Amino acid sequence: MATEGTVLQLPQRLPWYSVARLRHLTNLIFKEYPVVWLTILFLVLIFPALTADFTAPHDPLKQQLSKRLTPPVWDQTGDKPGTWSNILGTDKQGRDILSRIMHGSRISLMVSLSALAIGGTIGTTLGLVSGYFGRWVDHLIMRVVDTFLALPLILMALVIVAVFGPSFYTAIGVISVLLWSRYTRQIRAEVLSIKALDFVARARVAGCSNLRIIVKHVFPNVVNTLIVLATLQVGTVILLEATLSFLGAGIPRPNPAWGVMVADGRDHIASAWWIAVMPGLAIMFVVLSMNMMGDWLRDKLDPKLRQV
Repeated sequence: MATEGTVLQLPQRLPWYSVARLRHLTNLIFKEYPVVWLTILFLVLIFPALTADFTAPHDPLKQQLSKRLTPPVWDQTGDKPGTWSNILGTDKQGRDILSRIMHGSRISLMVSLSALAIGGTIGTTLGLVSGYFGRWVDHLIMRVVDTFLALPLILMALVIVAVFGPSFYTAIGVISVLLWSRYTRQIRAEVLSIKALDFVARARVAGCSNLRIIVKHVFPNVVNTLIVLATLQVGTVILLEATLSFLGAGIPRPNPAWGVMVADGRDHIASAWWIAVMPGLAIMFVVLSMNMMGDWLRDKLDPKLRQV
């Protein structure tokens, strides 16, 4: 029993199963060695998206009813054992799961880059204008931002898709509309602190126009924040696109989107689990990798965190 003045010390060597040691190993692998999740991101998203036409073993839209519901190659216990011609199995129409995942990565990458470019450009521009000019311009823009942030995302997306119909371009437009407000709020907060610095005051005294000050002096100082925010939003965009496709409001069938594949497998989750699990794992790995990449970039680009 510890008495007054006694100092309790933790053991120097923690067991491998302790929470502290597992947390340390996780931080060591994913933050000190970013090549781990960069490799996962390259293998699951970037490489298949760029080379799916050449490396995919089958046509993602080709149906072979004789091979329907074939399990993955390592499952040899059922009535229909897995084969090397369909490594991850087939769906209820006999389409190859691996080929559809590889082609689906291209859809996810294109939707993410397009939505981030459109939403990021609109949100960054409004954030710069709102933070720099302030007054009624700031109040007007921020009230619009608050309105968009208060709306339920999925319900709003379903309403927009119900009006315009599900398509590739509708999915990009919906995600861009839902994304720009997050950029505006974050960039505005950065601009409010930057415009009070001395170099901005000197630029005003030198006779620089507001446009020149924003472009030449303010914007370069928010680029780091913009890069980190865009990286963190990639996982959100992919997850949102998959959710919309799962609900039938995103990429229409028979396109091999990951959300569509998960939706196709939900009725067969007990008998043919691989139809939904395999694209679900692809979504999980990509979102996790992008979040880890965003955390690492934030630590490297933020001077305060870098000093710590």
